[in-house]
Amino acid sequence: MSSKLIPKNPSAVAVIRNITPNVVTISVPFARFEKVRVGGRGTIIRMTSGTLAVFSPVALTPQAKAKVAEMGGNVGYLIAGDMEHHIFLSEWKKEYPQAKLIGPKGLPEKRAKMTDDKVGKEQFAFVYDASNMHSNAISDEFAADFEVEFVDAHASKEIVLFFKPERVLIEADLMFNLPAIEQYSKVPEAEKKGASLLNKLFETLNTTAGEAKAHKRLQWYALSNGTKNRAGYNESVQRIDSWDWDTLIPCHGETLQGNGKQVFRKIFEWHLRGHK
Repeated sequence: MSSKLIPKNPSAVAVIRNITPNVVTISVPFARFEKVRVGGRGTIIRMTSGTLAVFSPVALTPQAKAKVAEMGGNVGYLIAGDMEHHIFLSEWKKEYPQAKLIGPKGLPEKRAKMTDDKVGKEQFAFVYDASNMHSNAISDEFAADFEVEFVDAHASKEIVLFFKPERVLIEADLMFNLPAIEQYSKVPEAEKKGASLLNKLFETLNTTAGEAKAHKRLQWYALSNGTKNRAGYNESVQRIDSWDWDTLIPCHGETLQGNGKQVFRKIFEWHLRGHK
């Protein structure tokens, strides 16, 4: 399974970029079903204390290790953004054994049943569920810098972080922003040609450009109704919107610097007002 998630040459195709002085992204090519180019992205946050939190880690390349060292080297938290963004937790935990693993309910059990060589059986220090959806009480330093929303109403059980010092929202699959331009920017042009019809359809459903009607409908009719709890989904979206952020970092597609909340409000317009 993990072999399909890792580029053959991750060091050659990963894009490491400072979004703010204390937030760094590692963007990589990744195709769902080997056809749909959604890209992948891990985010490293240097907290006020100097400790690093890594959200949805991607492959731990020598370049990624060097960036971690440049940022101080003290990785304290490894966060699986949802039920799908966890494959690389074990290799990061092996390199930074002091880091606490954080994830959504059901993920420890899922990992325990997997036979993938890259997925270990490490213990989670904190698991989000319906009882602690808004908790940032993982530690005092974590609570000082982050607000958290656990979107239990999302089928993938999303953990959304708001890094308060630099007004950055970080999420996994709650909202895509395709096409994945940066994430495929180092892939040879010959390998990017011939995008499938499925890929084009998926991009249409997940673009935020223009009126983005298809994306709004996808959120309203499918994603927010996948667990038959649209009211809970709406509540999570509304709480996320209440935070004072302007940059949005998704795991799939383009980062939105400065205009993130504006785009977020467009996509989730119906959820924010509670009706279509």
